[in-house]
Amino acid sequence: MKVSNCYHCGQPIPTSVDLAVNIDGQPRAMCCGGCQAVAQTIVDNGLTDYYRHRDTLPNAPHEALPEIVESLRFYDHADFQKGFVRDLDGGPDSSEREASLILEGITCSACIWLNEQQLCRLAGVTAVDINYATRRARVRWDERRIKLSDILAAISAIGYRAYPYDTARSEELARQERRGALWRVFVAGFGMMQVMMYAVPVYFAGAGEMMPAAEQLLRWASLVLTVPVVCYSAAPFFRNAWRDLRLHRAGMDVPVALGVGAAFAASVWATLTASGEVYFDSVTMFVFFLLSGRFLEMTARQRAVSVTEALARLMPVVAARVSAYPASRDFEQVMAADLQRGDVVLVRPGETIPADGKVIEGESSASEALLTGESAPVQKRPGVSVTAGAVNIESPLLIEVTQVGDATRLSAIVRLMERAASEKPRIVELADRIASHFIVTLLFLAAAVALAWWFIDPRQMLWITVSVLVVTCPCALSLATPVALTVASGAMARIGLLVTHSHAVESLAQASHFVFDKTGTLTTGEMQVLEILPLGRLDQQDSLALAAALEQASEHPIAAALRQATGGKLLPAVDEPSNEPGSGMNAQNAGRSVRLGRPDYVQVLHGKPLPDAAQSLLTSSDTVIALGDESDWIALFRLGDKTRPEAAAMVAALRAGGRQVALLTGDAAPAAHRVAQALGIDEVLANASPQAKHDYVRHLQANGAVVAMVGDGVNDAPVLAQAQVSVAMGGGSQLARTQADLVLLSENLDHLWRGVVVARRTLHVIRQNLLWSFAYNLVALPLAMSGFITPWMAGIGMSGSSLLVVANSLRLQKGCKG
Repeated sequence: MKVSNCYHCGQPIPTSVDLAVNIDGQPRAMCCGGCQAVAQTIVDNGLTDYYRHRDTLPNAPHEALPEIVESLRFYDHADFQKGFVRDLDGGPDSSEREASLILEGITCSACIWLNEQQLCRLAGVTAVDINYATRRARVRWDERRIKLSDILAAISAIGYRAYPYDTARSEELARQERRGALWRVFVAGFGMMQVMMYAVPVYFAGAGEMMPAAEQLLRWASLVLTVPVVCYSAAPFFRNAWRDLRLHRAGMDVPVALGVGAAFAASVWATLTASGEVYFDSVTMFVFFLLSGRFLEMTARQRAVSVTEALARLMPVVAARVSAYPASRDFEQVMAADLQRGDVVLVRPGETIPADGKVIEGESSASEALLTGESAPVQKRPGVSVTAGAVNIESPLLIEVTQVGDATRLSAIVRLMERAASEKPRIVELADRIASHFIVTLLFLAAAVALAWWFIDPRQMLWITVSVLVVTCPCALSLATPVALTVASGAMARIGLLVTHSHAVESLAQASHFVFDKTGTLTTGEMQVLEILPLGRLDQQDSLALAAALEQASEHPIAAALRQATGGKLLPAVDEPSNEPGSGMNAQNAGRSVRLGRPDYVQVLHGKPLPDAAQSLLTSSDTVIALGDESDWIALFRLGDKTRPEAAAMVAALRAGGRQVALLTGDAAPAAHRVAQALGIDEVLANASPQAKHDYVRHLQANGAVVAMVGDGVNDAPVLAQAQVSVAMGGGSQLARTQADLVLLSENLDHLWRGVVVARRTLHVIRQNLLWSFAYNLVALPLAMSGFITPWMAGIGMSGSSLLVVANSLRLQKGCKG
C-alpha cells in the first residue's frame, strides 16, 4: 500500500484521510483539515510562490483555525497590549498602532516573504518589517480599520504563530540556534576523528602491505561515518545553496556545498567501484573546521549585538506602587506595565526604577551606566528626575511617575538602536556586491581548474578543485564591515553615544568640520555669575551674599546661580522678602530696604543714575541685574550661560586631530565670542537664523567638507538634517523625536570625542579586515590551484580567515567602557 505525504507539511497522510487543495493546477494531497485550511488560504491570497521558493517544510498546523481565531480575541484588550503595542504620534485623531511581535515557525527566507505578503494585503495594515535573524516583526495598522486579533489570525491562517515580543523568548531562540550549531559541530568532530582512524593505516601502508579487502572495508566504514556528517552537520550548506540557486543568486554556501558534495559523491563512487581515491577524511575535517569557525563567529556576533537586549532587560516586571500617597504609605505589588502617570512608587536600594519620574521623598544615588555611559552614580534628591532602567543604590526613594511604557527614555533608546540595526550602510552593501561577484568568478575559476587538471593529472583533479572552491573566503569579505560596525555601535552606546542611523559611524570618522550650536550644547543651558561690579558700600563677596540672601527662597535660574556662586557661604539675614513679578525682589536688611532685580526697578528705590563705569555692563548681551538700597547702588551682576566643563578639552582634541571647529548660534555676538574665546574656537557665526545656519553648512559642503553638526536635536533640526552626520544632545523629551544620526545620551562632550576616536578606529579595522580578506584570497587561490593546499587545509584557512576578521573587530570593545 502506497503512503503519500502531505504537500504542505510533509507528514504522512493517514489512510482514512482524503483531502486536497488545487495548487498550480494540480490537486495536492493534505494530511488534515488544518493543512488544508492553511494551503487554501495561501492559494486564495495569490501566494503560491511560497511553495516554489521554500527550502524547509513548516510545522503542521493541526489545530482548528476557528478555535485559534477565537483565542486571539483577548489580544485586542488595551490592558493586554500595554507591554508590546504603542500609539504612534500622528495627532489627536490618529489611530495608528505599532506592535512588536516574535514569529514562531520561521524556517527560511520564503517564510519571511510569505508573512510579509500576507500582512501587507490586509486592509488597514500600513507597514510590516520582519527580521529573519531575530524572528522579530514590527507591524503597524490603523485601529479603525483592522484589529490586532485579525492580524494574528491572518498569520495563523498560513501556519505560523505570533506572540508579543519579549527578551526572554528572543534569548531562547538564540540559545536554540547555538545548541543546534553545537550539535552539528559535535557530530562533525566525532565523525572526523573516527574517519581519520580508518584513513591513517591506508596513508602509512606501503605498496602491497594492505590487502585490497581490508582497504575496501576501511572505505565502507569511513562512508558509514561520513554520511551523518554530510546529511546532518553539512545540511545547512546544501539547504542554503539550493535556496540561492533557485532564487538565481550566488550565495556564500554555493561553493562550499559544491565542494563538499563533489568530494563526497566521488568518494562514494570510488567505494562502490573499489577504484580511485576517497576523500572522506578531507570532507569530515573540512565540515568540522568550517562549522567550528561559524559557531565561534555566531557566538561573537551575538555578544557584539547584546547591548540592545541588555537595555531591554533593564525594565523590571513588577513595581511597588504606593496605594494612597500622601495619606497612606502602604504599597502593593503591580505589573510595571500597569503604572500610570501620577502614580507614586517605592524603589528600594538595589532595585531598578520602573518608569521615568521625579523624586518626591528620599535622597540616594542611581547608576545610569547602561543608559548614559556614565559609570559614576548620579545623586538623586527631591525634585530631581529619574530614568527607567537606572538602579537605585543607597536609600529608598519615593518617585512620582511621569512617563511609562514606550514613552520612557529607555524605550526611546531601544527603538533608536533597533532602527540603526535594521539599516544597511553603503559600505556594507558595496562589500556584499563585491562578495557576490567574487563567488561567481570563483565558480568559473573552479571549472577552469577542473578542466586544466583533467589534462594534467586526472587523479588530482577532484581534490584540487574542491580546495579551490573551499579555500577562498567570501565570508571574511562580507563579515569585514558589518561586524566591525556592529561592535563599534555597541562600544559607542556603552560610552553614552547612541548610533541611530547605520551610516553614522563611517560619516563621523570622516568628518572634517565640527559645527556646534551654543546654548544647551557647548553650554549647559544653566545660568552662572560671570562678573560682579561693586558700586557702593560692599565688596564683591558681601554683595553676592546679600543678593543670594534675597533669592534664597526662589527657584528661578538666576536665584540658583547666585546661591551656587556663594559656595555655601553663610548668608546675611533679610526680613519681609517679597517678589515683584517681572521686576525683582524686595526685602529688609539691617533696617534698610534692599532691592535686587532689573536696574530700573532698583533705581526707583533711591533715584540715582548708574555710574559711567557700569554702562559697559548694560551693553553686553548677557543678563544684568542690580542690587541697591534706599540710599544708593550696591552692585551689578552679569549672568550668562555656563559652558560645559569638558567642552574646552573636547575642542582642543578635535583641533589637534586636524578637524575644523565652528560655533553657530542665534545669540548676540558678544555672548557668542565670549564662549568661543573660552573654548578656543576661532570661527563664529552669531545672530544666525536657522536658514543662515543651513546656508553656512551648505557652503562648507560645497567646498568639499564633511560636516558633523552638533545641536539640541529640535531647534537645530534643519541644519542637523543638512549635515553629513548629525549629533543631538540626549534630552529626554527630545530623544523620542530626534532624527539625528547620533544622540549624546550622557550630554558629556568628552564622550563625543571618544566616539570620534572609536569611529576612526572602526574605519581602520574595516580597512584591515578588507585588506586581510583580499590578501588571503590572492595568496590562497593560486596555491590551491597549483595543488599545494588539500581540502582539509582549505577548511582551516577559510574558517580561520573569518575568525580573524571577527576577532579583529572585537578589539573595538577594548577601552570603551563607560
